[in-house]
Amino acid sequence: MIFYVVVDRSRCGSGCNRVSDLFDTGASEPALPAHRPLADRLRPQTLAEVIGQERVLGPEAPLGVMLASGSLSSLVFWGPPGVGKTTIARLLAQETDLHFVQISAIFTGVPDLKKVFEAAKIRRQNGQGTLLFVDEVHRFNKAQQDGFLPHMEDGTILLVGATTENPSFELNAAVLSRAQVLVLERLSLADLERLTQRAEKELDRALPLTGPARDALHEMADGDGRALLNLIEQVAAWKVDAPLDPDALSTRLMRRAAKYDKSGEEHYNLISALHKSVRGSDPDAALYWFARMLTGGEDPRFLARRITRMAVEDIGLADPQAQSICLHAWETYERLGSPEGELALAQALVYLALAPKSNGTYVGYKAAMRLAKQSGSAPPPKHILNAPTSMMKDQGYGKGYAYDHDAEDGFSGQNYFPDGMERPELYQPVERGFERELKKRLEYFAKLRAQRSPH
Repeated sequence: MIFYVVVDRSRCGSGCNRVSDLFDTGASEPALPAHRPLADRLRPQTLAEVIGQERVLGPEAPLGVMLASGSLSSLVFWGPPGVGKTTIARLLAQETDLHFVQISAIFTGVPDLKKVFEAAKIRRQNGQGTLLFVDEVHRFNKAQQDGFLPHMEDGTILLVGATTENPSFELNAAVLSRAQVLVLERLSLADLERLTQRAEKELDRALPLTGPARDALHEMADGDGRALLNLIEQVAAWKVDAPLDPDALSTRLMRRAAKYDKSGEEHYNLISALHKSVRGSDPDAALYWFARMLTGGEDPRFLARRITRMAVEDIGLADPQAQSICLHAWETYERLGSPEGELALAQALVYLALAPKSNGTYVGYKAAMRLAKQSGSAPPPKHILNAPTSMMKDQGYGKGYAYDHDAEDGFSGQNYFPDGMERPELYQPVERGFERELKKRLEYFAKLRAQRSPH
């Protein structure tokens, strides 16, 4: 037999808001508090509590000045994960009495944006502004980004975007012209230590780690405060008899994967660091950035190609052997494969870093390209043109050409540039390595040319 309970709400008071279960014993069980992750419990409540972003939040820093003057503008926070982008945006809304709305470009479509803008318009009519925080703002396409512009311009929203990608590559120029880009930096080891101390105070106990293990924990976080707090929460839950050393810690915890995007800005940042380390004759730094790229999953063939480019651009003829060594290293990698072949590339890097440097050919080539564009289609002087037909001979092709092998010292000193062009000095070797010898040869021929040139 089934019993039904019918409640006539028109005949009862506020008690109708709670309908007792037929099997309710009458005992009131207190609800268990939901677990709050440590990262949420330690979320700063004021801007002064934010760790590691003094260059943005300090009294003389951009946000500090904006808040002091009461003129907050639209912003784009650019920085790696876990450095406080969302927290700072939320606190900015709190500091300026703006209604905080958070959306993610990953999950938000055009219909959702329209609803957000409509709600913001209503708030504005009622006297309250809206701070719209857009996480992963770079994932919006151009049309979606353009959709923000009228609402930014008329004050309906104050946009605060967050991105891990370079805004100059990923965001529309129109959006960037209406927002100030603020760079948030990865947390330093000192910042992570301060965060660890704050976590220990919240947990009311010290982490069961030795000093070196504590340092290793910070390195595992890789500048990400949220990742560190998640690691701390794991460590704090362990039941151990004695503090753990780095080896024991690494056995229990997986090191966080290094931030690296083979097609993104980090890719170009690291190859730039590698190239400049070689140019700066620092083999240790070159090996470090080479290893960083390999551990990030970079294709060794890309590195082999760029290493060869370094030999051509930065060593040049100061050490003509450098290019051959790079090509041989590249070939060795192709024969050995990974991981043995990477050692050949590392050897080439060390050789390049310690080789004499010259960009003489590179600079000369660039100057020649500029001159070629400026001079247009100016023809070669007729005396160095072949004359395979009688008509061409009648036109003066080849007339007066001096065969260099018949000249004294095998050098005629003739002009090989277009008629009327002032002779440029494109290749200027340096006083380093083999180019020191080439410089002597260049000066020797210049002296002979001055003696033998009819001009």
